[in-house]
Amino acid sequence: MATIDFAAEIKALRSTLESIESVSDPTALEKKVAELSEQAAAPDLWDDPESAQKVTTALSQTQAELDRVTHMASRIDDLEVLVEMASEYGEDGSDTADTLAEAESELTAIRKDLDALEVRTLLNGEYDAREAVVTIRAGAGGVDAADFAEMLLRMYLRWAERHGHSTTVLDTSYAEEAGLKSATFEVKAPYAFGNLSVEAGTHRLVRISPFDNQGRRQTSFAAVEVIPLIEQTDSVEIPESEIKVDVFRSSGPGGQSVNTTDSAVRMTHIPTGIVVSMQNEKSQIQNRAAALRVLQSRLLLVRQQEEAAKKKELAGDIKASWGDQMRSYVLQPYQMVKDLRTEHEVGNPSAVFDGDIDDFIEAGIRWRRGGGQD
Repeated sequence: MATIDFAAEIKALRSTLESIESVSDPTALEKKVAELSEQAAAPDLWDDPESAQKVTTALSQTQAELDRVTHMASRIDDLEVLVEMASEYGEDGSDTADTLAEAESELTAIRKDLDALEVRTLLNGEYDAREAVVTIRAGAGGVDAADFAEMLLRMYLRWAERHGHSTTVLDTSYAEEAGLKSATFEVKAPYAFGNLSVEAGTHRLVRISPFDNQGRRQTSFAAVEVIPLIEQTDSVEIPESEIKVDVFRSSGPGGQSVNTTDSAVRMTHIPTGIVVSMQNEKSQIQNRAAALRVLQSRLLLVRQQEEAAKKKELAGDIKASWGDQMRSYVLQPYQMVKDLRTEHEVGNPSAVFDGDIDDFIEAGIRWRRGGGQD
């Protein structure tokens, strides 16, 4: 077993941290924390609950961002102390081996966490810090594609759960036999859009179909669209004359009615043909408000694409069919998930479908920043 040059490794860690600090700017973060803390301490803060919520949320997020960077410096210092302790024990003692093993484990952990911090510094696009709205649609492949769409929905919800991100499923359209025709959900977390935007595109599944009584291998497709959540400051105004609103009863699997009133809303933007459906909320008014918010988000995306076509990563022409896939999930004749853009691959599809997609997201962000997507 090769001996680790801890001095060189620690030097490299400090160099990486310096690069991260030059972008994240801890001094600026400290100033922002102080300003937000002063606002949060105002006696009339909760006179406006919506504004107060924004202030306290921003304070929490900024403090967490600052802690991530400053805590990393302490961890590297502690690692250096640990290595020094090991050298003081002498080469023959069991304490030395145990301490070096602990140091090696911490070195690996710090590297991984520094990589995550470094990726965060790459998320500096106009809308990267936003929350996200994700839509999954079944593509070519019949009932297998609908089942695949439901598998992807669970994958992203599990990913969000792993990170403690709040999610809300806004709309689900169930397929007749199994799975989903489409689903739309929000991920309410800072940088949700920046992270998940690299998931946009066509996903392909290869497996023995559980719906084929002859046990044949089937290929199916699903499309993933990711857009940034609208904020009031974005000012995407939509005249009432440009919106068509239809109401209907919410439905569940197999077309069963899950609501006895016409509370679900389908909103169509007449000039662009964009359609948004909402049935998550219990009242028509709530569903209408949610639909309008998502429609505004999609129009914001259209506006940005018109202003800067090169920012194609926000969303593209996703066909959900052959020749357009960005990631393949193969369950038969072998087990592998491979991203066709970054070449990142793993041999454990079960873990991926259970939400273990951080490495794919990180590789996608680095690929995009490196010019992989014009």
